[in-house]
Amino acid sequence: MTNTQTQNEPSKGLVLAAFAAVYIIWGSTYVGIAMAIRSVPPFLMAGLRFFAAGIILYLWCLAKGEKTPPLTSVAKNAWGGVMMLGAGTTSLIWSEQYLPSGLAAVIVASIPFFFVILDKRNWKQNFSSKSIIGGLLVGFAGIVLLFQGKGSLNLHNSHQLAGFAVLLVGSIVWAAGSLYAKYTVSQGSTLVKAAIQMMAAGVAGFIVSFITGEEPGFDWGGITASSIYAMLYLVFIGSLIGYIAYIWLLGVRPPSIVGTYAYVNPAVAIFLGWLIAGEKITLQQVLALAVILCGVLLVNLAKYKKG
Repeated sequence: MTNTQTQNEPSKGLVLAAFAAVYIIWGSTYVGIAMAIRSVPPFLMAGLRFFAAGIILYLWCLAKGEKTPPLTSVAKNAWGGVMMLGAGTTSLIWSEQYLPSGLAAVIVASIPFFFVILDKRNWKQNFSSKSIIGGLLVGFAGIVLLFQGKGSLNLHNSHQLAGFAVLLVGSIVWAAGSLYAKYTVSQGSTLVKAAIQMMAAGVAGFIVSFITGEEPGFDWGGITASSIYAMLYLVFIGSLIGYIAYIWLLGVRPPSIVGTYAYVNPAVAIFLGWLIAGEKITLQQVLALAVILCGVLLVNLAKYKKG
């Protein structure tokens, strides 16, 4: 390893902190989303969440003296934000109206597969690494074990089928958008890029909300306190901390490894359900958590060996 590589390599502590943010914080957002959409329509909620987080971060960057990148870079980052947040995360928000949280988590857990399949630049490495392929399979098996019997797709329920299709497509677009953001060269700091991406996703959410007719019949005075608190959490913790950590990780680690958050998030959601809502944790769930962690370790094994 050259001196330049050593200087550019982020500290292990910073990388671990970023992974912890993505693993734990994003796992908690399942609960936050469910609470927020109880009294706020999903597309409007997505627009408010992302635009608020984006504008706060953008103004903070300007206050620090950072400059807005050229229009071409703004457009590139905006498109990445629309793909990842506008299509990916918003599909989860919308689908949670109809799908059990466990089933939604299983679908989202397919994201690491799409990273490996869509990441053409790393096909040779990914498909020749037994640890990566094995880790993806083991991790997905853990997700299935975790939610076995906790709510399955009702083939006779058109709303559930629509939710399944929307979330699956959204997961694919999220992976594609993440790869686009990673490999597309654009100017601006990580924070400025994240701000632009979130603002663009927020605008997209407002547009879809208007097109679908959410706002005309919406009672702003009917928003509950729990939904407000949930949205504040999603803005400041889920977006400003979690999303920034994710965007930064995409720049310093392979997408297939960063994508392992999709395996850990459901486990965090189960734990929070026990901690906050008093839900029981069964032996099957404990075993599933162990399997999921084994999958994460396998996916990261190849990177550890290189380091």
